[in-house]
Amino acid sequence: MDYTILICDDDQDILNALEIYLKQDSYNVITAKDGGEAIDITKTTTIHLILLDIMMPRVDGLHAAIKIREFSNVPIVFLTAKSEDTDRILGLNMGGDDYITKPFNPVELLARVRAALRRYARLGGIGGIPQANTSKGIYQTGGLFMDDNKKLVQVEGEAVNLTQLEYNILHLLISNMDRVFNSNQIYEAVWNEPAFNVSKTISVHIRHIREKIEINPKEPRYLKVIYGLGYKVVKLS
Repeated sequence: MDYTILICDDDQDILNALEIYLKQDSYNVITAKDGGEAIDITKTTTIHLILLDIMMPRVDGLHAAIKIREFSNVPIVFLTAKSEDTDRILGLNMGGDDYITKPFNPVELLARVRAALRRYARLGGIGGIPQANTSKGIYQTGGLFMDDNKKLVQVEGEAVNLTQLEYNILHLLISNMDRVFNSNQIYEAVWNEPAFNVSKTISVHIRHIREKIEINPKEPRYLKVIYGLGYKVVKLS
């Protein structure tokens, strides 16, 4: 399948370089120079992944991500010239799925793009083919329900809208109920790449999942932290 990637950056040299790298890897490429343009393109065009600069005039990448998340779960990989953890975590908080720091290594960039597209495809977001509706892939604990055949999550009968990474993390935990996974194990299972200094990244995604599946995220019923060890979904009757 042909994938279309939207690159949004106010630096024309970066746009040109990214377009060359991605086209060499056989991706279709659309470019935008600010967040407002990226929002408009995503609303009217089938986009499979967005590379989104954080620092831009008019509408920056963070605000663009917030608006895009109102109508799309397309993977967003932030491009940032800053390397501090706070900037990376802020991007994830705004709806990003991953980040890469400029100046970037083309090999690393393409590896992250491929990984993000694979994750999205596994959820049926790209050319997904519905699987047979069988008892396999169905999980329930208390009022939390997941049907992996339909890519459906419900809490007390109400549908929950998760990003692909949030879904994959929850699927890992709910399909192994009461088993504790540390941050590195979660990252390597979901991102399918070696983990390095990922505890803050995982904690942000765990918090987002809790906000969507727990009645009181500060006193979670389903998704528990086992301090010093990791995370688990508990089995309830």
